Amino acid sequence: MIKCEKIFKSFDGRTVLEDISVEFETGKTNLIIGRSGSGKTVLLKTLVGLHQPDSGEIYYDDKCYTSLSFTERKAVRRDVGMIFQGGALLDASTVYENIRLPLDMFTEGSSAEKDKRVRECLERVELSHAGHLYPSELSGGMIKRAAIARAIVLNPKYLFCDEPNSGLDPQTSIVIDNLIHSITTEYNITTIINTHDMNSVMEIGEKIVYIHQGKKWWEGSKDDILQAENKELNDFVFASAMAKRARGNGESK
Repeated sequence: MIKCEKIFKSFDGRTVLEDISVEFETGKTNLIIGRSGSGKTVLLKTLVGLHQPDSGEIYYDDKCYTSLSFTERKAVRRDVGMIFQGGALLDASTVYENIRLPLDMFTEGSSAEKDKRVRECLERVELSHAGHLYPSELSGGMIKRAAIARAIVLNPKYLFCDEPNSGLDPQTSIVIDNLIHSITTEYNITTIINTHDMNSVMEIGEKIVYIHQGKKWWEGSKDDILQAENKELNDFVFASAMAKRARGNGESK
């Protein structure tokens, strides 16, 4: 579980997050959605510790993360996996080397133990055949799967995903969504996904938080969202559906 209470965050005197309180549940895919500039990315980065809130508290299970010392935070980060928007793989390293890197940085196991764990993660994301390849030799979907393997190699308790479907075609996006969802369930991870992809919302949105102008405007599940009596949320869903249709028409021409 990750919980934030009364989070405020501003940059250069401009309030970006205002009085946000929400709990993200363990073993479920928790989605943060909202328009560009709504504050959803700042919220994700604040939760993961890349931004320090101006006020408010963030809890990782029973630990108040915002009150921990640098050393104590470092210990918590050992349990955090992160999937960045572009994958963020090291271009000069193979897929295998990219996935092994966190093990080399944060664990004291033998080389054989590390190799075994990398092979397990490669198999889990169906990239056993691609460990010797470099990022430039991968498709967009393979890059995202390699990034997922690297994110889970340390058996994290918490998984953060920043626009994991960015740049992917609809079919590949579904594959990535299903992979993240199945890993979340299988390992009982607290997964938080920042996205504007309504397909993701309707496929795997077990807990959805809609951010509007820096405030928590609505929360619920994928089963609730189409019946929500919330004008701004409804406008967002409608606009997202129209944008998807326009992209589909463009691709079919």
